[in-house]
Amino acid sequence: MDPTAPRQVGLLRSALLPDGRLVDVAIDDETVSRVAPAGSLTAPAGPVLDLDGRLLLTAPAEPHAHLDKALSADAIRPPLGDLGAAIASWSAHATTMTVEDVADRARTAALALLAAGTTSVRTHVDVLSGRRTAADAPASVESATRGARALVQVRDELAGLMDIELVALAGPLAPDHHVEAVLDCGVDLVGGAPHLAEDPLADVDRLLAIAERYGVGVDLHTDESLDGPVTLDHYARAVLRMTHGERTGRQYSAGHCVRLGTLGPERLAEVVADVAAADLGVIALPITNLYLQGWQHPVSTPRGLTAIRALTEAGVRVAAGADNVRDPFNPVGRSDALETASLLVSAGHVTPDQAYAMVSDTARSVMGLPTAGPVPGRRADLLAIAATSVTDAVANAPADRIVLSRGRLVARTEVRTTVALPVPVRATAPVPA
Repeated sequence: MDPTAPRQVGLLRSALLPDGRLVDVAIDDETVSRVAPAGSLTAPAGPVLDLDGRLLLTAPAEPHAHLDKALSADAIRPPLGDLGAAIASWSAHATTMTVEDVADRARTAALALLAAGTTSVRTHVDVLSGRRTAADAPASVESATRGARALVQVRDELAGLMDIELVALAGPLAPDHHVEAVLDCGVDLVGGAPHLAEDPLADVDRLLAIAERYGVGVDLHTDESLDGPVTLDHYARAVLRMTHGERTGRQYSAGHCVRLGTLGPERLAEVVADVAAADLGVIALPITNLYLQGWQHPVSTPRGLTAIRALTEAGVRVAAGADNVRDPFNPVGRSDALETASLLVSAGHVTPDQAYAMVSDTARSVMGLPTAGPVPGRRADLLAIAATSVTDAVANAPADRIVLSRGRLVARTEVRTTVALPVPVRATAPVPA
């Protein structure tokens, strides 16, 4: 840990922009104030930081994390498996967790995201009602709010370094008063997984009604399966009725949307049109869905991703996130937006520039955050990385990074590499003709 951070920066010298320009970037408090050719600016206030030609980008934003589950795989030792197996492993372990245990893992995971350049995180947190069947008695309110209380604590601890937004992840059997108790802890949005309910559409309506009572937005796990119910269009139409097509300041988004990637052209077009009309943000989650989906298809295994191209061509804002990190839902993961971007290129068939936008600018839009990046008037949430282009950054994910949050230096990773000197080989004489 750096006891001198966070510290305000007034000027970034010698920054490489994605368009190839080498520039100085002046920062006034939280905002980029000027961008000019390298060597031409003086600091309006605060210290000068020389980027020495590092690529300067909008800092990533993570639109869909599970900090309460992160880094639990070593303790749980879950079997490899699909979504059902992951839920069973997690549910059994969740009964043993304390607030302190959840907070410790969440804090470690959040700081790993920050070190990699992510300055804003939206994380789901389970409503720990402890029910596996409708006949089971729900846990106490105190037990149900363990995860929420832990993540509110971590959010408050890290408020000077990064922005953390919390979503109440209510399973279909979580009673309303448990969801409300989690919101009363200070959680920001309502979430859930209606596709797992016996009546998926009714659960969508239930969660939207709770959010409406509390005046907060909604971010649902939506249709996270290759077959089965489609709830996304019902969700979109319900939001459209609630908002009358006008921006309310509340955010409505849908994560996963795996089922969308398996629909035929006509049904897909219908659902996408509803999503576009409601201005729902969609969040693709490549690493976890590539891992969890398709176990029942050993031949021609589907990718398990949403219909990224159809959504973007319809004007839908499609962001992407890392989702689970080293827990029963994903045994790997680096807490690095560049890993997500690389998977989007490989499995989602988007360009590196599009992929990076999905984990930065579009992610911020879906999360309702102010625009950021090395552009005058934008928030100075910035990532400087030892790369020559966006493609180079996505391909190599260099660890050498400098991270600014609201104009303050909050993380720096420096890397030194040494490679053995090659032994020169004498050129052989040409063979006579």
